[in-house]
Amino acid sequence: MGKWRTVLLAGVAATMLLATACGASTQPTTTVVQPAAGSVAASPSSSGATTALKTAGVLAVDSSSELGPLVTDSAGNTLYRFDADTPSPSKSNCDGDCATLWPPVSADDASASDSLNPDLLGWVARTDGSKQLTLSGWPLYYYAKDTAAGQTNGQGVGGKWFAAAADGKKAGVARKSVNVLDSPELGPILQDKNGKTLYLFTKDTPWPMKTACDATCLQKWTPSGLVTAKDIEALGLDPKTIFTFTTPNGTKQEAYNCWPSYTFKGDKEAGQTNGQGVGGVWFAIKKDIVVDRGKTIPAAKAKAGSSSDTSSDTSSADPSSSATDAAANGY
Repeated sequence: MGKWRTVLLAGVAATMLLATACGASTQPTTTVVQPAAGSVAASPSSSGATTALKTAGVLAVDSSSELGPLVTDSAGNTLYRFDADTPSPSKSNCDGDCATLWPPVSADDASASDSLNPDLLGWVARTDGSKQLTLSGWPLYYYAKDTAAGQTNGQGVGGKWFAAAADGKKAGVARKSVNVLDSPELGPILQDKNGKTLYLFTKDTPWPMKTACDATCLQKWTPSGLVTAKDIEALGLDPKTIFTFTTPNGTKQEAYNCWPSYTFKGDKEAGQTNGQGVGGVWFAIKKDIVVDRGKTIPAAKAKAGSSSDTSSDTSSADPSSSATDAAANGY
C-alpha cells in the first residue's frame, strides 16, 4: 500500500512524591496530496458493468450530533469503512454489487485538510487494478443511499459498515480508555479514549516522580485521563505498565512505566501527532513498553528521514533537567 506525506499547576516545577513505587498494582489549511495520477478508475460489478470510483477532493473532519467527529469529502458527504476489509495489509472485500451500493473512494486527486493526519492516508489496489483511498489502512467508501451532504444512513448497516473517524476507527462507537494508533511514521502508539495521542515529556522524572511541566507548559499540554487495567490488558500489556498518581493540586494523572502522560492541544482531531518531537523533548508513547520504573523511556521514534524524525536521542535525555527554556521545551 502506498502512502503520502502531507501541543493547572502553578509554579516553576511541581514535584510529585509518591508513597507507592511506580509499577505497583479557524479555517483549516489544506495539505494537497496526489495519491495517483490519471482519470477516475472503475470497478467491475457482478453483471460485468463497471462502477466508477468517486473522487473525494479535500477530506475534512465534520461533527455529527449523533456520531461525533467523522470524515467527509469536499462536498460534506460521509465516508465509510467496512469491517470485512483488513487494514494491515490493506484489502478491500467489497466488489460487484457491494461496490454499487458502497462506491469505493478513488485515491486520485484526494487531499487532506489540516484536521486530518496526512500520514494516515494511503491507497490499496482493487481487483481491477484501480487505486482506492485508505485511512489508517482502512479502504474508504460512500453509501449510495446517502443522497445529501451530512447524511449518515450507512452507519451500522449489517453491523459492519461505519462512518470513518479521523484516525480510521469507527465513528459513533465508544472507545476504550486507552487505544492504539498504527502510525506509519511512528509505529503503534497509544491514544486516550478520544483518540488523542499520548505523549511523555523527557524533562519529567519517572522515579521518584517529578514533573517539569509548569503552568506555562500546561497551557499546551494536558495531563491525560485515567485508564483501566482491563483495557491495558486488552492491548497485551502488563497492568503494571500504568500507575495513577495524585498531582499537587489533587487531580489524578496516568503514567506509563512511571512517565506521566499528556495530550497536546495542537492535536485537534483523533489520529494527529503534531506533538511528536516538539522541542526535542516531547514524544508519543509507544505501545511496546518495558516495565522498569522508568529506566526505559517509552518514547516513539520516527522512521529515519520522515517528517517526524528528530535528531534527539531519547535514550540519553536527562529527565531530571528543569524546564528553563520555554522554546526548547515546546511551550
